[in-house]
Amino acid sequence: MGTWLRNLVRQRGGDHSSLRSTIEEIIEESEREDQEGSAIGTHERVMLANILHLRHLTAYDVMVPRADIRAVHVDSSLDDLIDVMSQGGHSRLPVYRDSLDDVIGLVHIKDVLAHAKDAAGFKLSRITREVLFVAPSMPVLDLLLEMRLSRVHMALVVDEFGGIDGLITIEDLVEEIVGEIEDEHDVAEGPKLVARPDGSLVADARTPIEEFEERVGAMLTDDEREEDIDTLGGLVFYIAGRVPGRGELIVHDSGVSFEVMEADPRRVKRLRVRNLPPWHVSSEDAEG
Repeated sequence: MGTWLRNLVRQRGGDHSSLRSTIEEIIEESEREDQEGSAIGTHERVMLANILHLRHLTAYDVMVPRADIRAVHVDSSLDDLIDVMSQGGHSRLPVYRDSLDDVIGLVHIKDVLAHAKDAAGFKLSRITREVLFVAPSMPVLDLLLEMRLSRVHMALVVDEFGGIDGLITIEDLVEEIVGEIEDEHDVAEGPKLVARPDGSLVADARTPIEEFEERVGAMLTDDEREEDIDTLGGLVFYIAGRVPGRGELIVHDSGVSFEVMEADPRRVKRLRVRNLPPWHVSSEDAEG
């Protein structure tokens, strides 16, 4: 992505006052209705907007809160450690002594597997790796750079008293730019379209456009199809030109409206779809 962004900015001639102004200009030009052959598509525009947003975020804004941190005690057996990592799908976990406020490092799944045949002689303290400790106010971009330079991909957010406030992985930071990353360990929950008695639909924003149009009929314009929009969330972003917030109402040219029911700064998550054609709901689909 870095090479892609550098090449895109270089095409602007390099005579802009700042990288931010260059990116903003690229986004604005790509959104113009009469813009033909835009240099970037919907997904790239989302990433550029997220990069600008990232400049204002701190470690506190993106951390996993303390209550949700999964960690292991330094005296954990090999079998217990494997169970915890396999159940949660984690490749790295913090290691602590007396409490979560006494973290001594992290354990990586690669090191655990390397000792899988030596359960009797296993000691977690021998394979514990370094972990970063950062202040809640640390800018996210500075943290991303620190992780790259140190090659340590986990950081614990520490308050002024030395207590652990939260945890951040490099995956969390990358997701702030490109959106949520799912791997083979993530539980797959298929996108859903749920009909409501009032004739509306409650939709997962990840619902494929193809599936949505099978339900309600073709509605995308030719311009929207050329943008290669894949999901309802992508369509809403395209119409709004940004990631809309919870409660916002986005109206399509067809008259179909999308109310944002759930969203975060990076993406829309859930939508209520109204003003649909009358034939889209079958009676057995409606919920009470």
